[in-house]
Amino acid sequence: MDRIETDDSALAELIREARFDGTPADLRDMIAGINAAPAAADADAWLSLVAPEAPVDVADRLRRLRSALAEAAGSPGPAPGDPVFAERLAALRGELLRRDLTGFVLPRADAYQSEFLPARAERLAWLTGFTGSAGVAVVLTETAAIFVDGRYTLQAAAQVDTGAFVCKHLIEEPPTDWIRTALPAGGRLGYDPWLHTVNWVERMRRAAEEVGGELVALDDNPVDAIWHDQPPLPLAPVVPHGLDYAGRPSHEKRAALAEAMVRDGVDAAVLTAPESIAWLLNIRGGDVPNTPLPLAFAILESDGCVTLFIDRRKLTRGLDVHLGNQVSIAPPEELGPAIDRLGHEGRTVQADPAGAAAWVFERLHRASATIRREPDPCSLPKARKNEVELEGARAAHVRDGAAMCRFLAWLAAEAPSGRISEAEAADRLVAFRAEGALYRGSSFEAISAAGPNAAVVHYRASAETNRRLEPGTPYLIDSGAQYLDGTTDITRTVAVGEAGAEIRDAFTRVLKGHIAVATARFPAGTTGPQLDTLARQYLWQAGLDFDHGTGHGVGSYLGVHEGPQRISKMPNNVALEPGMILSNEPGYYKTDAYGIRIENLIAVGPCRSLAHAERPMLDFEVLTLAPIDRALIAPGLMSPAELAWLDAYHARVRATLGPLLDHGAAAWLERATAPLAA
Repeated sequence: MDRIETDDSALAELIREARFDGTPADLRDMIAGINAAPAAADADAWLSLVAPEAPVDVADRLRRLRSALAEAAGSPGPAPGDPVFAERLAALRGELLRRDLTGFVLPRADAYQSEFLPARAERLAWLTGFTGSAGVAVVLTETAAIFVDGRYTLQAAAQVDTGAFVCKHLIEEPPTDWIRTALPAGGRLGYDPWLHTVNWVERMRRAAEEVGGELVALDDNPVDAIWHDQPPLPLAPVVPHGLDYAGRPSHEKRAALAEAMVRDGVDAAVLTAPESIAWLLNIRGGDVPNTPLPLAFAILESDGCVTLFIDRRKLTRGLDVHLGNQVSIAPPEELGPAIDRLGHEGRTVQADPAGAAAWVFERLHRASATIRREPDPCSLPKARKNEVELEGARAAHVRDGAAMCRFLAWLAAEAPSGRISEAEAADRLVAFRAEGALYRGSSFEAISAAGPNAAVVHYRASAETNRRLEPGTPYLIDSGAQYLDGTTDITRTVAVGEAGAEIRDAFTRVLKGHIAVATARFPAGTTGPQLDTLARQYLWQAGLDFDHGTGHGVGSYLGVHEGPQRISKMPNNVALEPGMILSNEPGYYKTDAYGIRIENLIAVGPCRSLAHAERPMLDFEVLTLAPIDRALIAPGLMSPAELAWLDAYHARVRATLGPLLDHGAAAWLERATAPLAA
């Protein structure tokens, strides 16, 4: 392929032929933003932003231009232990000294408090090498610490220079406790108010002041000042999410929320969660990995009107019509002045103290607005899936289950050879899923873990850790997909060769807890923590437990981790309601040996078998369809009712998925779902 020229004169001709509205510099900037977005299932979707009607030859030249600019800008990241991390830490300390700061708090976060971050916001990984989904670094003049939860203790120790950073447990030894001993009197601890919630700021301010220190809000992030090749903000197409999948028009959602706002005396709500905005306006995007989100802010008024603060370059042709005349578009930099106007008009404004950036509250306070600290008004209605969304979830899980069965049948044939690596197995599952209808990508990066790697709860295979699947050790695969009609998340632990008695005992106890949650019946008003013990009881009987929650909420072609519902030891007063989708994923992890997890998605619904109960009762519908490995089960530990549940579940899996598989996979499925109770 001929090399494409990227100078202004060459680009001017391309701009004319593509009918691009801008200069060569504008085109370079736009393609840089497109390159900063994650790869999309439709590799050419980005062309709709640059040249939606480009002739074939022009589109080909634009593709080559994109590749050339990506090649010029990109380079692989450093490996753990690379000296560059020490250089970056030293550069940050120099920047803090220049700003007269004693330290700086750096969370893995962006301005939207997203789970999956755009490349530009991966500051914690850039500074420390830690790539987990949750963590905080505190860098002081003479010392530094990184805080991660129980999922990531082993990963952090492997990725971070422990000579430069002390590793702490985020929950048991939070940064507030460490600051009380490490921050000197008179110390000035900086933070970026876009990256923290107001709840966090208040806790950290108290901790700093207790030792005579000061928490200082910064106008800009000092990491950005030293990250000279920091990627730009991503630009991915924003598209309508049709009623065939959304089930309810945006104007109805906005009207219902506006009615509640009027009833509660709220004039406006600042929305900072992209998933809430995507749900409310029935739009989807591609700015972050694994979740179809357009990064944006919004203000919802009590008359149902919305101002959407978003880079217009991301909006596909015709999206204005889809949004309607009650939705106006403004650039992101106008959010501050819009908040100022609300305050100057004496308005009562709602914002979520647990989810919105502290910057929002600081701006509202300076504008003298009456602040209502309440949860995101979209959070609960979004969690209560309507019937169209539930039907979509069921259909998506059938297609996903068929892909899983094809993968598991392939794995059963190939894994005993010892030739298959963790990364190869994960890639094969993605390939099976990609062949299905409505597939739009993974819902998270798969946890493909063999033997001791599976003991790392959120393990990610890398060139340094990638193991081969070996006979005698179990293999854990936790993965999911995004489909236009639903989001999936499933974990299966499978035996490779013969399984030992210890592993079968632990697996069966995990399975018994899984069945206890799946078969639970509970009165309306029950919260997730009230059910969490069901998943752990059989492990506890053997002195075992697991350090993560039993279940998280799941969105509808949105986030694979969705609040506010969850099943966990952690306090949570949100009642489980019909339409909510959650995971059911107890596990057990033996360090340096193996890991076990069994995960299905379940939907809350009315308990029809107790329709005449003295109070409204709820139960769960199991959505996920895939065999649970019989080779890892110790049937003697299971009750007749548990065996009956498993056999009935497997019969449903076999009847639903068998007709969708080829002869070889169908034959494997027949064996994998044979009754245990017989």
